[in-house]
Amino acid sequence: MAQLSNKLTEVIIYTDGAAQGNPGHGGYGVVMMSGNKRKELSQGFRLTTNNRMELLSVITAIEALKKPGMHVTIYSDSKYVVDAVNEKWVFGWSKKGFKGKKNADLWTRFLQLYPSQKLKFVWVKGHANNKENERCDVLAVAAANTPPLSVDFEYEAMKEREEK
Repeated sequence: MAQLSNKLTEVIIYTDGAAQGNPGHGGYGVVMMSGNKRKELSQGFRLTTNNRMELLSVITAIEALKKPGMHVTIYSDSKYVVDAVNEKWVFGWSKKGFKGKKNADLWTRFLQLYPSQKLKFVWVKGHANNKENERCDVLAVAAANTPPLSVDFEYEAMKEREEK
């Protein structure tokens, strides 16, 4: 996986997810900035949901950080993600084994990464002329619409189980 490395310990990250239909094909976009360095990440999936892409964008960004213990501010237009972390709901969900909660696989992955960095989450209004948020949206939508699309294995397996 691509990684962002910088001697500075402060990183600004913008994230966004998109789904064409919900569920449908989707993607995520990430803009990472530290000092004068900038990195963009994106990936598309053939069947997923908007919330999964919002969460996966955050996970992918954190995984791309090379050093532990960095001060990281993550800007997202997803209340689902930002509120789950800031209001500490995700920690309660984890204690209850994510019973009745969607995206347990991604939340579990997030919680494994969470202690590795000093994370701050900030909600930004989507489609409100925020340059970096808009760039993430462009990346996410383009990824969702550009073959070949990856498989969100966990989501597709869950959908298959539901249909039985």
